[in-house]
Amino acid sequence: MGIVVNLDVMMAKRKMGLTELADKVDITMANLSILKNNKAKAVRFTTLEAICEALDCQPGDILEYVDDKPKP
Repeated sequence: MGIVVNLDVMMAKRKMGLTELADKVDITMANLSILKNNKAKAVRFTTLEAICEALDCQPGDILEYVDDKPKP
């Protein structure tokens, strides 16, 4: 699975909707939705920084590495 985006979890914890976060971060709702639904292939550090500022969190609160390889 690799990198998982837990943006929806942080948005729920901060009681912030997609529209409000998109406005604060100055990103389209479509692009924010792609991030939120784990469809993004990349994220710019400036976008990640703006999201962290808006949600008052750390990048590690949003991004998580999940090892999906079977253990030998």
